[in-house]
Amino acid sequence: MPSMEWMWLAALVLFAVLEASTSALVSVWFIGGSLAAMIAALLGAPIWLQLVLFFAVSAALLLLLRPIARKYMKSRTVATNVSSNIGKTAVVTAAIDNLRGVGAVKIGGVEWSARSADDRPIEKDAVVRVTKIEGVKVFVELVKEEANL
Repeated sequence: MPSMEWMWLAALVLFAVLEASTSALVSVWFIGGSLAAMIAALLGAPIWLQLVLFFAVSAALLLLLRPIARKYMKSRTVATNVSSNIGKTAVVTAAIDNLRGVGAVKIGGVEWSARSADDRPIEKDAVVRVTKIEGVKVFVELVKEEANL
């Protein structure tokens, strides 16, 4: 039977190859655990201690490093033209009536099918704010007119 040092080295190499073959962090934690267990085996520690070190170090690395790794690995999403319209104001070009399934607004020179976010009808030429977009429809709410002082 091969000595435990070689078993831990094989585990370390296996986890390293697995980690290198993926784009997500899936086994980097076990690389550290395998290294700690291999060092313990080289120092003559019993197998139970090697296993405890493997699991303890792997768990500690997972708990400590995963939040940091997620922060730096998080994809940087850039708002597309569509999602950048959320929050913008628009003018109603065709009266909005959710029951009849009609309505349109113009946002930045582009006309969109529109629905009322609160199901209330909105008259033509009203100023509205885009609350969300689903497919090719924008959902809008009436903008409250502020009193001029």
